[in-house]
Amino acid sequence: MTLDEVLRVEGGQVLATLVRLTGDIGLAEDALQEAVIVAHARWTDDDMPDKPAAWLTTAARNKALDRIRREARRSDKEREAVALLDQQLADEPNEPTDLLRLLFTCCHPALSQEAQVALALRTLCGMTTNEIAAAFLVQDSTMGQRISRAKRKIATAQIPYRVPEDHELPDRLHAVLEVLYLVFTTGHHSTEGSLDSRVDLAAEATRLCRMLADLMPDEPEVRGLLALMLATQARRRARLAEDGALVLLADQDRSLWSRDMIDEASRLVEGSLRQRAAGEYRIQAAIACLHGLAPTYEQTDFEQIAELYRLLESVKPTSVVRVNRAVAEAQVFGPRRGLELLDGVSGLDGWHLFWSTKADFLRRLELRAEAADAYRRALECQMNRSDREFLEGRLASLT
Repeated sequence: MTLDEVLRVEGGQVLATLVRLTGDIGLAEDALQEAVIVAHARWTDDDMPDKPAAWLTTAARNKALDRIRREARRSDKEREAVALLDQQLADEPNEPTDLLRLLFTCCHPALSQEAQVALALRTLCGMTTNEIAAAFLVQDSTMGQRISRAKRKIATAQIPYRVPEDHELPDRLHAVLEVLYLVFTTGHHSTEGSLDSRVDLAAEATRLCRMLADLMPDEPEVRGLLALMLATQARRRARLAEDGALVLLADQDRSLWSRDMIDEASRLVEGSLRQRAAGEYRIQAAIACLHGLAPTYEQTDFEQIAELYRLLESVKPTSVVRVNRAVAEAQVFGPRRGLELLDGVSGLDGWHLFWSTKADFLRRLELRAEAADAYRRALECQMNRSDREFLEGRLASLT
């Protein structure tokens, strides 16, 4: 494992622990960056510490302590940080709940919800500003400014680093769930590299969602999101061929799917749907389970899936949901129905899946020139290597 891989997989956990020790996100980030510079100078791929994350945590802790001690005048907060940092770190300094604490810190009601989610993705998961901007379908510069403002707000308002009390949880739950959903989505369908180059994010999001389900066992949307993650992760091994080529759902080898994960997801969905009106994550989980439980693609209950997407759009009327609904209804009523649903969709010109979906409908209608144009529009967008190679193949087949 290289240093970059350590940071990608465990960097969020290390940062969360440093925030617990220092009580300051900015100080923790600076200290970690200094420790990474030292690691770059000392480590080689063949000579790394047995526990690289623990090494980084200890090195960054010492950097933070040195920085605080250099300050001539210390506030009460800084003196408290010195006392915390002076404590001896155990052999395993990272606590399992550190990331959950940082997640709730980022999702404080004093921040706008967009800022909450963006900051959490940046600090918690080490996602790049480019990756986060792609998830929100906004410009990189816009996202960078949003994250910087959120950090300043936390420092100015002295927002505490802790899991909230029970009565505070509901006010933050929606943002926390959105963060976990976007982290999982980015991990499941990476915006850079190959399709599965960030599977570590999907696994981490699932782990955190399990912890959240234990913390809030009576919240059906938490269990719905966990079910969605499990049912989606169950198909991961079948999504890429041995040569790395993308394999569409219709062509996947279902023997590679994890039946245990699909069964657990189905139980979670069945239990959560009995509680209150169905929310967006429970509806999506039900859709994912219908795909997972179908013996073959042809035997999938697309009529029920289309109905669920109509329900989802009534709960969350976004352009992205409309595109997914169009895919489902095209399976039931044909590609022309899919094109009708895409008419009027706005704000998705930079999303390659919008254009590739439109191109597929046109291709199925034998409108080859129009389909080729749509594929070219898709290829102008940012996407991972697996998607790009697949779309280039589709375009080549038309031209």
